[in-house]
Amino acid sequence: MSDALIDNFLSYLRAERGLAFNTILAYKSDLTIFFAFCSKELQSISQEDFFLFLAFLKSRNYAESSIFRLITTLKSFFQFLKKEELLSHDVTHYLENPKIWQTIPEVLSVEEMGRLLEVPDPETFVGMRDRAILQLLYAAGLRVSELCALNLQDLDESCVRVKGKGGKERIVPVHKTALRAVDQYLLLYPNDFSSHLGIVTGKKEGKPLFVTERGERIDRITIWKRIKEYGQKASITKSISPHTLRHSFATHLLENGADLRLIQEMLGHAQIATTDRYTHISQSHLQKAFDAFHPRP
Repeated sequence: MSDALIDNFLSYLRAERGLAFNTILAYKSDLTIFFAFCSKELQSISQEDFFLFLAFLKSRNYAESSIFRLITTLKSFFQFLKKEELLSHDVTHYLENPKIWQTIPEVLSVEEMGRLLEVPDPETFVGMRDRAILQLLYAAGLRVSELCALNLQDLDESCVRVKGKGGKERIVPVHKTALRAVDQYLLLYPNDFSSHLGIVTGKKEGKPLFVTERGERIDRITIWKRIKEYGQKASITKSISPHTLRHSFATHLLENGADLRLIQEMLGHAQIATTDRYTHISQSHLQKAFDAFHPRP
């Protein structure tokens, strides 16, 4: 990164925006920190680099006000570069304010995820059902409300049809391991109460995929409680919920090189900025960022 570009930007701040001397020094300090962290050529910097940088700041317990100032600095700098036609597009376009970093959901490692999936007892109906639920939440990145609403006909041999927010439908591919778990659960699917399945307040609906032992459609509270219990049994110390599996699904895809647009489609996000928020804490990427960071002496 050329110091001349930073100097030109600081001159712009002083001449055209009339910023105070101390404010300009703060901008310079912020840019120095960022480019020490992200040792890349300017044209190679991507949105993911910003997410890793902000995750790094949060891991170092930077104050919210400091993170907000850094975001402001980076957005101003890259907008300046685009204005000066030094970049073809503004890579900070989707960079949001720091409130999105305050409630970052936990992400399970692949090893923790494996332990969690193995906890439910496959010898019982409830255990086999719960194993299928965990597998499907993780394999397809479903919201818990979407999973609860699934009917038997929504799942086929390779994908699941999901009705998301606003009634929008999407087709999500499902890994064969999850499909196998669902098949094993369906072998135990109790048929003795099938006569009243699908009747809800006098209105017929599809036959639910996941049901309780009484034959009622499973609800999100039940799933939330079961996941908490299984997390404890798997010796997972993180605070987890059904959303943790969705977030882990997206993060693990990102870690393995999946395109952000592909993840957006599978998660059912209307805006890619929402997907950015769900995928910026990639643990292996973050570790690499830590290793590459060299603070000034």
